[in-house]
Amino acid sequence: MNRSDSIKQLQQQPSWDIIIIGGGATGLGVATDAASRGYKTLLLEQSDFAKGTSSRSTKLVHGGVRYLAQGNIRLVYDALRERGLMIKNAPHIVKKQSFIIPCYSFLSKLKYLTGLKLYDWLSGSFSFGSSSFLNKEKTLQHLPELKNNGLKGGVQYYDGQFDDARLAINLAQTSVELGGVVLNYFKVNRLLKKENKIYGVVALDLETNREYSLEAKAVINATGVFVDNILQMDAPESRPIVQCSQGVHLVFDKLFLNSNDAVMIPKTTDGRVLFAVPWHDHVLVGTTDTPLDQHSMEPVALNTEINFILKNIKKYFTHVNKADVLSVFAGLRPLAAPQKETGSTKEIPRDHKLIVSLSALITITGGKWTTYRRMAELTVNKAIEVADLKNYSCRTKNLHIHGFTPVLPDNDSLDIYGSDRALIIALIKEKSFLKEKIIDGSPYLQAEVIWAVRQEMARTIEDILARRIRLLFLDAKAAMAAAPKVAELMADELGYDEEWKYNQVKSFCALAKNYLLESYGQQIAIN
Repeated sequence: MNRSDSIKQLQQQPSWDIIIIGGGATGLGVATDAASRGYKTLLLEQSDFAKGTSSRSTKLVHGGVRYLAQGNIRLVYDALRERGLMIKNAPHIVKKQSFIIPCYSFLSKLKYLTGLKLYDWLSGSFSFGSSSFLNKEKTLQHLPELKNNGLKGGVQYYDGQFDDARLAINLAQTSVELGGVVLNYFKVNRLLKKENKIYGVVALDLETNREYSLEAKAVINATGVFVDNILQMDAPESRPIVQCSQGVHLVFDKLFLNSNDAVMIPKTTDGRVLFAVPWHDHVLVGTTDTPLDQHSMEPVALNTEINFILKNIKKYFTHVNKADVLSVFAGLRPLAAPQKETGSTKEIPRDHKLIVSLSALITITGGKWTTYRRMAELTVNKAIEVADLKNYSCRTKNLHIHGFTPVLPDNDSLDIYGSDRALIIALIKEKSFLKEKIIDGSPYLQAEVIWAVRQEMARTIEDILARRIRLLFLDAKAAMAAAPKVAELMADELGYDEEWKYNQVKSFCALAKNYLLESYGQQIAIN
């Protein structure tokens, strides 16, 4: 997947069947589905793939246990089916994960075990494992850092865990392999219309400042929290259809949990569940739910959100110190706004909304990572109907995602690349210095930087350290320390000068400061 090659294809293709605006989970899912059916497919992303919401999730592939309590059985049932397809088609990224709910009363034990047995039943043949009750002794064996005062035991169940940005990149690669074209740093500035019907877009290559007029039979708006911006580009009087919610996560060293099991805390001070999930040899704790009236590509955590997580997690674990927080990151959820005001975004289900404007603009929003494939299928079906495309059936239920490999013989940091692992090792054999780490104490190799530039369309230090490898999300200080080496490797590969390296490091370190807990001042406290 090479950006220069993609631009050449863009210039040679006079028109497209489908143009997709937005390179997050939903847009990339649509691009993969459309390309797999044989449609001439183009995806344009104004920043980097998965820059926003899609790289900032809780890293769960799940049906949504909390939606059972809301009675949304259909949503859970569909998501559990999609969960099963994800692990089947991308086993190098999606893994089974054990979760434990601590129980401090026999009533809670009964309630959670009953609910999770229903969860097991709904998953059917896609089950990841049967839920069961663990006594106090067994629970503490699994979770040695858990507070044991009043503990009655725990309920263990199974769900999925993944690397969201890695799956996004693999979906982009899959689309390209199927004949699609995907481009990052390409911003859609205008919609082309004739007789009030959309027939394409005007887009700007942000690297060269060259503008392109691109025609298509169908245009799909899959821009996440920005869908209203595109809708208003189409019709300025359009009413908003997305309600944004911010979620914040704190990242600790793996010793915080000292366990391979994840924890689900079913009741917090705002009624929302909280997760502590092992991820890339660290522990991810979150998330919050804060309604927002505005959105940005780089949201910042609020002090109240950080305090909320620290306060609630301290009730369950013996050692919670703000000094142990290695990174803080925030993400926005594009929730499909309900017809009636709820007053709380945590009550809005993670279902999707698919609409067709009078101009024939197709908009897909809402949903969650787990259901990206199904959302894409429905969106492409709608594009066939709206644009009168030749009707080819969906293939993605059994489509292996780029990197697919059923067996990973080595347990190391390169496993997540799946079948590409062997190609990265081949790079190292060509140039032995690429086996060196980008920074001491991190598993990431210099070869991964070269691979990301050559094969994954990485264009900036942030692309590398935030989304191709996840160091910024895992340890912000380490990422800042690694930035100069990454800049040096990228500049040599792309032919950039010292000024580019200086500006890149400066820009990245300014951004990374927002991931440091110390940047939030003295208002962070654990009570």
